[in-house]
Amino acid sequence: MRSRPPRTPVESADVGAAARQLAGRVVRTPVIRADALLETAGSRLWLKAENLQRAGSYKVRGALLAVDRVAREGRHRRVLTQSSGNHGIAVAMAARECGLPATVVLPMDAAQVKVNQIRSYGAEVIQPAPMFEDCRPAILELLATDRYEYIDLHGDSDLVAGQGTASLELLEDVPGLDALIVPVAGGSGLAGAVLAARATGQDVAIYGVEPSGCGSLARSLQAGERITVEAVPGLVDALTSRQPGALPFGIFRDSVAGAIAIDDDAVIHAFGLALFSLKLLLEPAGVIGLAAALTAAIRDRYRNIGVLLTGGNVAAATAADLVAAYLEGTGHHG
Repeated sequence: MRSRPPRTPVESADVGAAARQLAGRVVRTPVIRADALLETAGSRLWLKAENLQRAGSYKVRGALLAVDRVAREGRHRRVLTQSSGNHGIAVAMAARECGLPATVVLPMDAAQVKVNQIRSYGAEVIQPAPMFEDCRPAILELLATDRYEYIDLHGDSDLVAGQGTASLELLEDVPGLDALIVPVAGGSGLAGAVLAARATGQDVAIYGVEPSGCGSLARSLQAGERITVEAVPGLVDALTSRQPGALPFGIFRDSVAGAIAIDDDAVIHAFGLALFSLKLLLEPAGVIGLAAALTAAIRDRYRNIGVLLTGGNVAAATAADLVAAYLEGTGHHG
């Protein structure tokens, strides 16, 4: 496989360097002090609203760095990546800004709203197989043509450093957090959070959160090595990774406080609270961190909790279904 040589290991200084490189190119998104949820949460929540980021998610932070590097190095003139949605949107946007063609490989079950956004940036979309993991042969076939520079969703040092800038901003804006919660699929964002905490010198308990139908993070942390699981589909399909990425896992394996598993009902409840109490529209993967912060294991243990709300690219029909489910669950009708 032809892909960009990873700069390993990624260090805490890389996150600060990434922040400087991204200055003026990404939004320094607001941190919402969720006082409206103080009674529900039992703790003060500080929510980093990356749903308000360019391209609708924090994935643009790493994508801009990665595509910039491809453009500077000049070995290839086309970028290739695999995604379940938001990363593909971010790479497509970054590629357009750098004047490079992009190809994004998605599973057939990718949300149509995200497919449309990727195409709106001029990228080619290929959907060769029903599930994320089944798309690998198509990627290898494309790479064999030697036309593409591959940006590895789960193993690129620029993605770790870039995603880490969101946590860095949160830690700078709210020094003294007791805990920080980051949604996890491959783990670049979680690894970036670990490096950001080291960069600021803050002693903060960092948790990864994943869908209860996945479990790859929890099992891998318990085993001390990457474990492959068979994920069960659910509301947060964007985070159902069969195993953490090798590069990020090597960074966060011994540095995180643990993994939190969240079921669909908790995601629905958190979506409704975010929308109606905080006026924030989030996608299921973007709100799962808030759901984790509301669990007894977290809210009863920490006083000040930071949460990355990682994205808001949700289809209108999906949002309507989530609202209906939330109202049904809370007993509000009509």
